[in-house]
Amino acid sequence: MLLSAAFLSVFTLTVVFYVAKWIKLHAKVLMATAKIPGPPRTGFLIGNLTYLQNSPEKVFKRLREATHHFYPIYRINTLHKSGVNILCPEDCEIIMSNPAHNQKAMMYDLLHSWLQFGLLTSTGEKWATRRKILTPAFHFGILQQFVSVFNEEAEKLVEELRKDCQKPYVNITPHVSQFTLKTITETAMGTKLELVTKKEIGYKEAVCGIGKIKLYRILNPWFIFSFINVFSPWYLHERRLTNTLHTFTKEVITEREKNFENLDLPKDEDHVYKGKKRLAMLDLLLSAKKTDGAIDNQGIREEVDTFMFEGHDTTAVALGFILMLLACHKDVQELVVQEIKQVLGDKKPTFNNLQELKYVERCIKESLRLYPSVHFIARTLGEDVVTHSGYLLPKETIACIHIYDIHHNPEIYPDPERFDPDRFLPENSRKRHPFAYLPFSAGPRNCIGQRFAMLELKAALCAILTNFELEPIDTPETIVLVVDLVLRTKENIKVKLVPRV
Repeated sequence: MLLSAAFLSVFTLTVVFYVAKWIKLHAKVLMATAKIPGPPRTGFLIGNLTYLQNSPEKVFKRLREATHHFYPIYRINTLHKSGVNILCPEDCEIIMSNPAHNQKAMMYDLLHSWLQFGLLTSTGEKWATRRKILTPAFHFGILQQFVSVFNEEAEKLVEELRKDCQKPYVNITPHVSQFTLKTITETAMGTKLELVTKKEIGYKEAVCGIGKIKLYRILNPWFIFSFINVFSPWYLHERRLTNTLHTFTKEVITEREKNFENLDLPKDEDHVYKGKKRLAMLDLLLSAKKTDGAIDNQGIREEVDTFMFEGHDTTAVALGFILMLLACHKDVQELVVQEIKQVLGDKKPTFNNLQELKYVERCIKESLRLYPSVHFIARTLGEDVVTHSGYLLPKETIACIHIYDIHHNPEIYPDPERFDPDRFLPENSRKRHPFAYLPFSAGPRNCIGQRFAMLELKAALCAILTNFELEPIDTPETIVLVVDLVLRTKENIKVKLVPRV
């Protein structure tokens, strides 16, 4: 009896201690951020939820309005949390260049059920180890052999588009999404996704479906918390989809490991991977497991799932936006086609060819400025920060970096809504703040796959533009942008395709 009473007393004191510590921490953040301007709040718990409104397009519009009214920094409160929104390159540099602020913010917790603790969501030593293992996957010597995958899948994309090109317009979004999903499946896992078996189709549907559920949880932020999410109307469906995704990945890993051979990986800039079979990112993870046990099967699955998430949607939306922009700017489209013909002739692009497409690259960069796939990122500050405008942000403050707004700042990019690839001529970029262009993030946690993405986009554009002339249906004025895990349009992007003679 005395032992039970003693245990209860210790337990109660422990709970009180941690609750008091939690309140003290949050009170410090709330008091400090209260000094920062922001939209009106409805109440302590509701905060700015009624201001943001509960639809993806309204949230996107409200955030842009807040940027206009409160630049260079503003505060938004939801539930008991206060987030500080960062809008200027100077503050981005303070936060993104400092490894102390590498921890992702609480909103990334909703990805844990699928990705758990892969490269996107992990932190500290685990993140550093995984980054070290995966960096060789993006060595140019390995990227070279991915180009053949890009070309093969781009040809299949053209075949699918040709079936629809007699229609008044082509709904481009599902086509490019399937292209990038198939591409990342082969390059990340080493398995072709032909989408003919029930298992493959189920995997594709699960990848698409899980994103919609995550968006629902973002728009209803109380469902970010796992213990509340069990009451979500989508909870059981989310678990089923997650199970489908994990099962598919586990089976691929098991099968790949059966035939695994040690790798002769590139170690310098002159070394190209010359293995007998086509390499996949999965092979580097298996090599790390076999060599020194730096990762186990659970960790391998986390990283493969992370690459499937990050390497599919981001590239798909980027390709959709650039096709729309080229359709709307015939003069730019013609210059792109001329450069492709000049560099390639009648051949499929090689790695070196894709590197030579400088004007195409400027067009992609300008499209990513206007429509950055990852339009915001959020970090939990690891130490106190004083912003460029003089505000103190205490440790544990959530800092949301709005990449979209930085890219549309007229002080940095005059006439910011205009599509102008020449913004990225060396002479026009030289004096620009290094943190004023962030489509692949920046600092220690920059996107590990940015060269991969650029090569994939170039290869797809080569295939599409040598076969079709693009004519506008949707335009920047008619599309409606919505808030999501990646930047999307409310309706799928439509383009008219005219076969080239």
